[in-house]
Amino acid sequence: MRRIHRTRRDWAVDIGLFVFAACFAAISSRSIPVSEDLSQGWRVADQVAGGLGCAAVFLRRRWPVQLAVVLLVAGTVAHYLTGPALVAVFTVAAGRPWRSTAWVAALAFAPLPWFLSELPEMSEDRVGSAVTYFALIAAAIGWGLFRRSRQQLIDSLRQRADLAEAEAALRATEAARQAREEIAREMHDVLAHRLSLLSVHAGALEFNPAAPPAEIERAAGVIRDSAHQALQDLREVIGVLRAPVGDSRPQPTLDDVARLIEEAREAGARIDYAYEPAAGAEAPAALGRTAYRIVQEGLTNARKHAPGAQVNVTVSGGPGDGLRVEVRNALTEGTTGESIPGAGQGLIGLGERAALAGGRLEHGRVGADFRLAAWLPWPPTGRRSRPMGR
Repeated sequence: MRRIHRTRRDWAVDIGLFVFAACFAAISSRSIPVSEDLSQGWRVADQVAGGLGCAAVFLRRRWPVQLAVVLLVAGTVAHYLTGPALVAVFTVAAGRPWRSTAWVAALAFAPLPWFLSELPEMSEDRVGSAVTYFALIAAAIGWGLFRRSRQQLIDSLRQRADLAEAEAALRATEAARQAREEIAREMHDVLAHRLSLLSVHAGALEFNPAAPPAEIERAAGVIRDSAHQALQDLREVIGVLRAPVGDSRPQPTLDDVARLIEEAREAGARIDYAYEPAAGAEAPAALGRTAYRIVQEGLTNARKHAPGAQVNVTVSGGPGDGLRVEVRNALTEGTTGESIPGAGQGLIGLGERAALAGGRLEHGRVGADFRLAAWLPWPPTGRRSRPMGR
């Protein structure tokens, strides 16, 4: 037997419907036309059947269709079952499938053709009673269907709200993940360059302690400046994290690549830089920032893994043709000292940056060189500005 779990609200509803059925039977008992030739025993049995029908209302959750069929059939001979039958029919219409509701409604209105055929011969009391009965049955079915539609609408709205909440949580999680990845890329790109400069010059002082005082002073100055700039960059990045939404620090552009090259040259790197854009073209801010980060990572990797090697940086392209960035350095053998350690995430981050910009990134050994190359889309509606030289 299927166990029905009722909440306090369910019990309150069932008790309320029981009271309704009982009160309906009591109030309508005076207006029910009863034949005078019925025995007293039959009248008592009719009243007992009405009481049992009212009590059977508590079974409506377990056997709604069966209860409605029994009460409708028994109601053709028992006069006090109209109230319980209304509750049973309402329950079927409100909670059972459409087919079950249709069958129960057909059973409830099955006596209607007979009633219409006997209408001329019926008394006014019996006609009024029959019309009232069918009207109440129709009202119970209509009210049950309305409640079913309303409940379905509420369930649909609740499902939509739950789905929207789940999608919002998913979007928030995805946004947080993307923000973490962006912060990680930014921290790596900003700090790796500065710290690699610092490491190179600190290593030079360690392996050449007898260097002339001028070189030692110069290296110490570079170390001091690089450490100061690294702290400044770190402070700016942390400031962005603490700033309100919408605030951001100034981002590098393609014009800043020349400054980056000069900074690396001042630190002792041998770099040949060629910028070959379309005449008078200026890259969009997002495109320039991505190109700047690619060059920055390429110089950092060359400084880490091939210190002292010649580095060639080429930036070319224009609106509609795309921007091509290439950083190529010779692979050195037997370098002095240990290479600067890295997290191994720089090239992965660059690949993600290029993909987000709609471009592609390639890297690997080409002959005796290591080549880092990227192609980034450049919309054909780029603004015009001054060209940038070496």
